[in-house]
Amino acid sequence: MTKTVPLDRIAAAYQLGLRDFGENRVQEGMGKIADSAALGLTLARWHLVGHLQTNKVKTAVAIFDIIHSIDSVHLAEAVSRRAVAAGRTVPVLLEVNVAGEASKFGFSPGELPAALEQISKMPGLQLEGLMTVAPLARDPEEIRPVFRRLRELWDELRQSYNLSHFRHLSMGMTDDYQVAIQEGATMVRLGRAIFGERR
Repeated sequence: MTKTVPLDRIAAAYQLGLRDFGENRVQEGMGKIADSAALGLTLARWHLVGHLQTNKVKTAVAIFDIIHSIDSVHLAEAVSRRAVAAGRTVPVLLEVNVAGEASKFGFSPGELPAALEQISKMPGLQLEGLMTVAPLARDPEEIRPVFRRLRELWDELRQSYNLSHFRHLSMGMTDDYQVAIQEGATMVRLGRAIFGERR
């Protein structure tokens, strides 16, 4: 995760072999992505991980390679329309609020099958998996059940639907990524582990 990380430090990470960079906000990502080509970051893949507002969809579709945070059918429809208008297919993940936190976005586990049924038919979208943001905890073991439940949902959906690209589980951050990987994460969102404490 490169939230608040200046572009020169992202470029240094790129030179060391990092290719995937995640941003939380469309506005912050805009400047970095626009300037990254001038620094030679031509193979960088930019991920939008934070909440996406519908009024930012047009920009997000234009600049990000993958969107992790599709948290409603309404948002999926908006991304679909913009993707079709732009003549592209956008890889997306469905955000799931596994722990049911009121402060978090995402589908509840119970809503997921019906939502996936609708979203999988939308043009311009390529469903690539699920994402969750786990609750904060002092001991990562406390949130192992959250990661395990997301993996179970992912397994259930892969068996029930013929989704050829449904291969990713985006879960785990600097404090809990090891547990997330043990539970099946294919994408982890590391910021402080790579770049140090945020300014």
